Amino acid sequence: MAESLGRLITDLGERTLYDAVSQCSRCGYCEQACPTYVATGDESKSPRGRNQIVRLMLEKKLDDPEAAMEALTTCLTCGACTTACYAKVPVVDIVLEGRRMLRGETHWLVKAVCRIMVTSPRLFAVLLKTGFLMKRSGLSRLGRPFLRAAGLSVLASMDEHVDESPFWNLDDLTHARENPESPAYRYFAPCGPRYLFPRVGVATMSALDELKGKGAYLDNPCCGLLAHNYGDLSVARELAKKTIEHAEKNGTEQIVGDCSSCVAHLKTYPQLFLKPEDQEWRARAESFSRRVKDAVELYGECADKLPSAVAEGVETTYHDSCRAINPQGIRNQPRLAAKKAAGGSYCEMAGADACCGGAGAFAFVNEDLSDDLLKKKVGNAAAVQAEVVLTSSTSCLIQLARGFRKYYPDAKVLHLSEFVDGALKKTHGA
Repeated sequence: MAESLGRLITDLGERTLYDAVSQCSRCGYCEQACPTYVATGDESKSPRGRNQIVRLMLEKKLDDPEAAMEALTTCLTCGACTTACYAKVPVVDIVLEGRRMLRGETHWLVKAVCRIMVTSPRLFAVLLKTGFLMKRSGLSRLGRPFLRAAGLSVLASMDEHVDESPFWNLDDLTHARENPESPAYRYFAPCGPRYLFPRVGVATMSALDELKGKGAYLDNPCCGLLAHNYGDLSVARELAKKTIEHAEKNGTEQIVGDCSSCVAHLKTYPQLFLKPEDQEWRARAESFSRRVKDAVELYGECADKLPSAVAEGVETTYHDSCRAINPQGIRNQPRLAAKKAAGGSYCEMAGADACCGGAGAFAFVNEDLSDDLLKKKVGNAAAVQAEVVLTSSTSCLIQLARGFRKYYPDAKVLHLSEFVDGALKKTHGA
């Protein structure tokens, strides 16, 4: 059995996993907030159903591990249930613990990727560039049947649905950047903006330099979210320690990231260090996490510095990344920035805070259910005739880009950083 955390940080304080599950009174308030329950009507795919499954596992009363794994792996880990829950039951953490208990050995591919991220991030970058070159040349398409035959259908689906394949990553594009001795902030590069959407990272630093003052590129390790959610907790801790040590060596300034999923994970680092022997690391993780900010938080705080209505005439709306609005509670700040720049062209769409079905690898593992959620999201954007949909997470950028290509080509998706940076450049005539 894979290692589990055993203890969780909850709104009621630190609890054992069993105590955390027992906080659920099965009242049902969470169900209409849960995208998978609303889509399927299946009680086992509701938050309280999943809590009950994990409780049965802990009580050694689980009769059907296969059905339990289906219920837990179809969870989007969006956190909307906890937001709706009066007791703030940490369903996402409970589900992840349940997956670890059922999964056993980590998949060899996930283990290999996580290990490369720890030992040789430069090799990881080279492998990605090789894959992007194959995609650009069309060779990757020929390899899809072999990937599926080898049991790597997730990789085949990713190659099919992920459109962008930049050769230059963010490290390459920031190589000549001079870091000031006393930066206004330190930019944490999540793997999405770093490797898949470097244009987002460039826009984030450009916008923050204008709004907050010149920042520094942190050149950080991977945050460990992949290992935490799909792989090995020991690797997740190792990457967290590397990230904390690296940040400690590079000043005490605010740390800003621009993928809400990774930023939310950085803010929960203390939960990785709840064992008695990890108390020193817990204190360091708490100190680190207090420094972390999501870029979209800051745009709201700096909204008074943004130009007004420079994007007027382009119908614009906002889609909440699940890991921004739920665990981080970021709702109003990005909208302040979007409304300021879009002026009268900003419109709120229905279900803006509902998951789009991206959720990391969810879209590639649960394609039909993911597509149902995507169609609903695209339909809501089309209902307000949106031309630009703004968001803040890598998974959302991938999923919505796919959805608009397939169902509503009149719209495109941008990270809020790109929108804000474009507004600032338009004002300055750049």
